[in-house]
Amino acid sequence: MLVVVASDKFKGSVGSDEVAAAVGDGLRLGRPEVEVDWVPVADGGDGTLAAVVAAGFELVPVTAAGPTGEPVLSGYARRGDTAVVELADVCGLVRLPGGRPAPMTASSRGVGEVLAAAIADGCSRVILGIGGSASTDGGAGLIRALGAQVLDARGEEVPEGGAGLLAAESLELAAIRERLQGVDLVIACDVDNPLTGPTGAAATYGPQKGATPGDVEELDKAMAHWADLVTSSVGRDEREAAGAGAAGGVGFVGVAVLGAELRAGIGLMLELAGFDERVRGADLLVTGEGKLDEQTLRGKAVVGVAAAGVAAGVPVVAVCGVNTLEGEQLREVGVAKAYALNDLEPDVQRCIADPVPLLRMLGERIAADLR
Repeated sequence: MLVVVASDKFKGSVGSDEVAAAVGDGLRLGRPEVEVDWVPVADGGDGTLAAVVAAGFELVPVTAAGPTGEPVLSGYARRGDTAVVELADVCGLVRLPGGRPAPMTASSRGVGEVLAAAIADGCSRVILGIGGSASTDGGAGLIRALGAQVLDARGEEVPEGGAGLLAAESLELAAIRERLQGVDLVIACDVDNPLTGPTGAAATYGPQKGATPGDVEELDKAMAHWADLVTSSVGRDEREAAGAGAAGGVGFVGVAVLGAELRAGIGLMLELAGFDERVRGADLLVTGEGKLDEQTLRGKAVVGVAAAGVAAGVPVVAVCGVNTLEGEQLREVGVAKAYALNDLEPDVQRCIADPVPLLRMLGERIAADLR
């Protein structure tokens, strides 16, 4: 009997690999004949590099700028001429020094530096995962690292960060076009927000990055000004494109300046892991994430994994820390049943602090339900 475990991380608690190991231990305790196959899962946010390295890519280290300019050791994952870059690992929220937010000045420059390194090393296909960003800079830092110039009225470079874009008056893109010639760029993006307005980058995600209501208003003005400048430079307006507001506007420059294709992050990651072949013929697929809620239903990892399982004719169950979804909601996205840690331990903080024994117990419960 083959069970495939393809769970995302439980954010802030336990990684995808540890989820799989604990659930696998529990499955084998309950049914010793069960064979467990772990497929690493991520959706383009934090954990993406680890997932693709576990799937057979090689990690190439790169030192680049963190969100507030300090150097951090990150890198990209490579297989053949394909590179995978994770924004969160370079200049995401997890890289803020001391966890202190910098909503007005944080920059996406570092991820552009890693992209530049991958391209310089001969990678002709680059997949960029953009979840978990710390900045709302419209992607200006990223394209500056690739050779663009963002200048003020005096012809000087504007400061890093979203607030600095209010002073931008001209944009030079010749160097970036030359650098990206022959490069296929795909962006893994799991949101559909536009760049500006009430559902835009600043309004929707700015508060999560430490922005006050006043900051949000200023950043939204900066994004609108930036969109006007980019539009006049490239000849088309992409501010309303689905996903333009992702990662504080990185999605916007990806489409408008870099000519990137935006795709659902989980679908891309499953392709890279060879998921369809791995799940074919399995008796059960176990997916999961820290919390199953309404956000899950908007295309997060669990839904993507479940859809692939259903397409392969494999029954799907989920493990999680907390589940707020009704059974019918789960069944509509292909999940037959959810097993939650807080069904075993009602203290959520204990679930977060020590999830492995509880995950092992959930594995035993799943084994007992196997037919």
